[in-house]
Amino acid sequence: MRNKDYYEIENREWLESLDYVIQNDDPKRVRELLSLLQYKAHKAGIVYRCPGNTPYINSIPPDKESPYPGSPELERRIKSLIRWNAMAMVVRANLESEGIGGHISTFASAATLLEVGFNHFFHGGDTGVADMVFFQGHASPGIYARSFLEGRLTERDLLNFRQELRKDGGLPSYPHPRLMPGYWQFPTVSMGLGPIMAIYQARFNKYLEDRGLKEITNQKIWAFVGDGEMDEPESLGAITVASREKLDNLIFVVNCNLQRLDGPVRGTGKIIQELEAAFMGAGWKVIKVIWGRDWDPLIAKDESGELLKAMEQTPDGQFQKYVVSTGEFIRKDFFGKSETLLKMVENYSDDQLRRLNRGGHDPRKIYNAFAEAVNHKEEPVVILAQTIKGYGLGETGEGRNITHQQKKLNENELLVFRSRFGIPLSDEDAKKAPFFKPANDSEEIRYLKKRREELGGFLPKRNMELKPVTLPEDSLYNEFFEGSGDRDLATTMSMVQLMSKLMTDTNIGKHVVPIVPDESRTFGMDALFRRFGIYSHIEQNYEPVDRESLLYYKEATDGAILEEGITEAGCMSSFIAAGTSYSNHKITMIPIFLFYSMFGFQRVGDLIWAAADARTRGFLIGGTSGRTTLAGEGLQHQDGHSHLLAMSVPSLRAYDPAYAYELAVIVKDGMKRMFSDGEDIMYYITVLNEKYRMPKMPEGVEEGILRGMYRIIKSKRKDGHKVHLFGSGAILNEAIMAAGMLEENYGICADAWSITSYKELYDNSIDVERWNRLNPEKEARKTYIEECLGGEEGLCLAASDYVKAIPMTVCQWFPGTLNVLGTDGFGRSDNRKALRDYFEVDAKHITYAALTGLYIEGKLDNKTIVKAKKDLKINSNKPDPRNLKTLKS
Repeated sequence: MRNKDYYEIENREWLESLDYVIQNDDPKRVRELLSLLQYKAHKAGIVYRCPGNTPYINSIPPDKESPYPGSPELERRIKSLIRWNAMAMVVRANLESEGIGGHISTFASAATLLEVGFNHFFHGGDTGVADMVFFQGHASPGIYARSFLEGRLTERDLLNFRQELRKDGGLPSYPHPRLMPGYWQFPTVSMGLGPIMAIYQARFNKYLEDRGLKEITNQKIWAFVGDGEMDEPESLGAITVASREKLDNLIFVVNCNLQRLDGPVRGTGKIIQELEAAFMGAGWKVIKVIWGRDWDPLIAKDESGELLKAMEQTPDGQFQKYVVSTGEFIRKDFFGKSETLLKMVENYSDDQLRRLNRGGHDPRKIYNAFAEAVNHKEEPVVILAQTIKGYGLGETGEGRNITHQQKKLNENELLVFRSRFGIPLSDEDAKKAPFFKPANDSEEIRYLKKRREELGGFLPKRNMELKPVTLPEDSLYNEFFEGSGDRDLATTMSMVQLMSKLMTDTNIGKHVVPIVPDESRTFGMDALFRRFGIYSHIEQNYEPVDRESLLYYKEATDGAILEEGITEAGCMSSFIAAGTSYSNHKITMIPIFLFYSMFGFQRVGDLIWAAADARTRGFLIGGTSGRTTLAGEGLQHQDGHSHLLAMSVPSLRAYDPAYAYELAVIVKDGMKRMFSDGEDIMYYITVLNEKYRMPKMPEGVEEGILRGMYRIIKSKRKDGHKVHLFGSGAILNEAIMAAGMLEENYGICADAWSITSYKELYDNSIDVERWNRLNPEKEARKTYIEECLGGEEGLCLAASDYVKAIPMTVCQWFPGTLNVLGTDGFGRSDNRKALRDYFEVDAKHITYAALTGLYIEGKLDNKTIVKAKKDLKINSNKPDPRNLKTLKS
């Protein structure tokens, strides 16, 4: 057995050999040797698993750093003013309006990260292509405070922070393009959405460049996120997209202040090391900025590795403890781990130890990390910067668990803040937390504006110009208006045919962006593969197994289809990037996202809400919709409620068409309103995989289709009781059959109506009701439902493939009582006929419900209803689809 001294000599020889290569060759050669050694050991059965981490020190050593450009002292003063105004904005808002909220601590931790970016890296769009910056949502007060110094926002704006409804307006809580359309670009405060949207935004920028729609530039996408935010599945779930697509236009900056709302992010672990392993394993370039310059001499002296060992073994929760501790405690608890460490800091005072700074608050460290990131090629970059949450907020806020919720500072805390950051205010003035802005000709303001001017203008800034596209000729839609003749078609097939026509249109074809989550063949889109190609930033470098077939899987750099794989969240992020391109790139793109309707609103409702906030324009197509059309799939695939969820999005127009001509009218309307008129709306259209004959469009129904309802069949009977049957989507044909059964078998006059959109009927009715309530002295207006049914008599019955709550949202505007059938309950696996019988929405149940409705109204006798029940084979004892106890265990 060799002794310890021998091992130390051997270790030194190996390290000296490595040093020689490092000093005399390039990094590529070092990596090659390390790989050869690992390969050799592996062949001998010695498995070495790389932990996925580099040492817990900065990635860029001091001797590789460039000097900080510009004026560090001026920038420090400007940053201090921004810190003060951001703090004052939140404090004053809460003093004036108790509980109005706001966040001070996030920006306090991120101020240096952002200011280095604003002063040296973030390009504006006045003289070129602007960078895209996804700001950390809770840091919005700091962004507003900077815009105040720039002269973009007024003191009145800051006074009305979180009080938008004031007479002279105010500032929204977070980045909301819907609320500040000329300012914010990206809604980011719903945790995790910023990271995934940034990834797919970066990819969509490459898509535009590869297809020749956008000039190739050095535009960067910056995403500022919190370390606690990285726990959201959306934050890390798509990072391999960025590496495999070689998105070197993407830079993540993770503000690692080690703290989330309730406490430490990783009290017993190390979040920076955890994130480094995740990103490095996913193929990103990782740059760690952990320690400020005060640590450089100590790290340089660490020949034994004792300091590094202490850094790596001390959990984040303890580093958080050091922020609120004395220098004496830090000396004892951290450096007291060994005599070597104590000797290393024997000449440091307690105050010096307490002030040892974190890398995220050191401008020079941040500048060098950003500079390396923007110049890196072929890979996305993540910067992991350690900061202190609530930095500068004093004893009640800095580094403490409650700091995220801090909204107020007392007089003493205001004075401490004032003095720490050198704000030129007297004690009396500082206690009032006034906003402070130097004169426009001051050194600070001139410097701040000059830096932004040299970088191309102010940020954030959202383009408001509209560049409408030339719409296709009306003739493009004609074949859908004519019906399918003898052929059976599904509305899904009609949608794909219509999309194909749009993609080949000479005016808008290259602007259409089909998006699909690995369901192209389900929706019949495989015919588009060869013709239009599936987009890949990397050219197809393999021969697909179906290469000899007509519809082979074709990937291409200039492909039009975004086939995202099994990720509705990724598809939705691409939809947002494409649907906001009119603003972000001044290029109007037309996204059409086809997905299982069940996996739309239910799975990614938060991203759909973000899309609405971002003023996204495009078509969301919910395929295989309804609870009974998707035969065999069952509970987690059959959608009976997406239209109910769609009710909640104000800018969304939701339709459930049954026929190809209805679909074409709706798409045509959407093309005009979104891409010609420039309305900031989206369309949700559900389509079916059920095939049947598509009728020719009746004359004069276009308005009814778009407004939500129209009569498709009017009874020819002159006598008998009257019934109005309202069907939609998959159940319209059942309602039409029921109308025939009522007429032929029971002598009932039955009209059939197509309800294309309960949401349109609801929105119209609510608008009219409000107008009438606020204008009682004027002649009352009628809802569209009342316009359609004015003067009509008879029982009303609505049936759909969705939950009963949807038609019940408008029941009060129908004459009399609106009887409702729907598909409440969990989906089941079976064929369509069985499912419609089970959920009681087929023709026989519609017929029977109409008859029982007439019976309850006293218009039919008991003998008739008993006979009808027997003839229609209605089973009174069948299980209620809503009763969980009736389901088999």
